[in-house]
Amino acid sequence: MSRKNNIYSNELKLEIVQAYLTGNESMQKIADRYEIRNVSQVKAWVKKYKEVGSIEAFNRIASTGSGAKGEKNPLKGKRVHFKNVEEERDYYKAQVEYLKKQYPNL
Repeated sequence: MSRKNNIYSNELKLEIVQAYLTGNESMQKIADRYEIRNVSQVKAWVKKYKEVGSIEAFNRIASTGSGAKGEKNPLKGKRVHFKNVEEERDYYKAQVEYLKKQYPNL
């Protein structure tokens, strides 16, 4: 049997986070009350909210596993055959710049 992912509104996420931050209930009780399948989802929302401090924490961005990290790859879909050496050089320079932005710790 396959599992269907639930999609929760930003307002509901904020309500759940605020319910936890008031300190009256545990994350497990809040997850049960709002019918959230797993308490780790509530933990993730609380963590995001604490980092950002507003409802903006719940705006969807590209996942870290996708390699996008919020920035489009300017080279995706480009051809790999070049007319001259300069064109090839510019292509590889653009690749290097893109990778530097994606992985600044390297």
